[in-house]
Amino acid sequence: MCLTSMSQEWRGWAAGAVALAVAACGGETSPTQPAARPFAKMSAGGAGTCGVTAGGAAYCWGSNFSGQLGDGTTTDRSSPVLVAGGVSFAAVGSGYAHNCGVTPGGAAYCWGLNSSGELGDGTTTDRSSPVLVTGSVSFAAVRAAGNAFTCGVTSGGAAYCWGNNIYGQLGDGTTTNRSSPVLVTGGVSFAAVSAGGDGGHTCGVPAGGAAYCWGYNGSGQLGDGTTTNRSSPVLVTGGVSFAAVSAGPGGDFTCGVTSGGAVYCWGYNGNGELGDGTTTNRSSPVLVMGGVSFAAVSAGGAHTCGVTSGGAAYCWGWNAYGQLGDGTTTNRSSPVLVTGGVSFAAVSAGSAHSCGLTSGGAVYCWGLNSTGQLGDGTTTDRSSPVLVVQ
Repeated sequence: MCLTSMSQEWRGWAAGAVALAVAACGGETSPTQPAARPFAKMSAGGAGTCGVTAGGAAYCWGSNFSGQLGDGTTTDRSSPVLVAGGVSFAAVGSGYAHNCGVTPGGAAYCWGLNSSGELGDGTTTDRSSPVLVTGSVSFAAVRAAGNAFTCGVTSGGAAYCWGNNIYGQLGDGTTTNRSSPVLVTGGVSFAAVSAGGDGGHTCGVPAGGAAYCWGYNGSGQLGDGTTTNRSSPVLVTGGVSFAAVSAGPGGDFTCGVTSGGAVYCWGYNGNGELGDGTTTNRSSPVLVMGGVSFAAVSAGGAHTCGVTSGGAAYCWGWNAYGQLGDGTTTNRSSPVLVTGGVSFAAVSAGSAHSCGLTSGGAVYCWGLNSTGQLGDGTTTDRSSPVLVVQ
């Protein structure tokens, strides 16, 4: 059947987005499939992606072997599925095999793999739908990490972590796994924290801008000038004042952006993910070259992406699956522009894929798509952005 006009429902869904496909019909074109329901926020993780709508509904897509899509199954999905449980989320954060979200009231929920207690429900039982994080802590934000742990920060600046702690990434001064939140030691008041890393490390930035990191430091990803693991926060060297920091979901490096738009990275650099034009590891921050002024930055598995205040997205580092979005699979040691001409409000780098969110609520993804993590209804890798469908 040919469509001759757009339904009102389609108009609502497509606001601010571009249709993924059109069908020729009597010399005219019409959409065969609506763009994704508008998202307010999104997060790319290990082999999956999640987003939350303005109304608080969470959707996930991609790998689901441990129930990390939260739809009550362990079936991979190549397009968004609704997270079960009826919880209204303010934001979601994607890890490698688990995801977490925070409600407008500050309650944290997690779902997926739980072998190290990373869901924070006091058990090590995997969950295919959201479970409440124990401890009655009211969170402003939570972030699931690559190496089976999670961290969150309260509106008062206290940081809590739970799950795998083999390298001290929970920051409580021990290397003991925790299945419920423990307070990060050191007395630092954080504005935000970011958990990530293949080995496992966490970084946070106080309101004043100095960055602190803790956990695994084999490649210098803690930024303290050493490669010594730390079980409590240490100050990142260099005297740079950061507005935000990002530790990738599967990478051994960290990046931060200043209020003036400069990006610095440190840690592992074998693929050019630090963006300084080399592949040399760094144990203290180095400036990303290219002279681009960024509004935000996101560290991934072995690549990094950033977005300018004008909506242009740039990526650099590992590119075997097209995760840099420049239409190639060539590694880059400095930023390259993401192709396609889409204007993004935010970007998020996963382990081997990347996603961007437009101001109109459309999500585009690119890179590895073996489990459907790009959300375009296929499992075909993409080296330039494709629209997430629903």
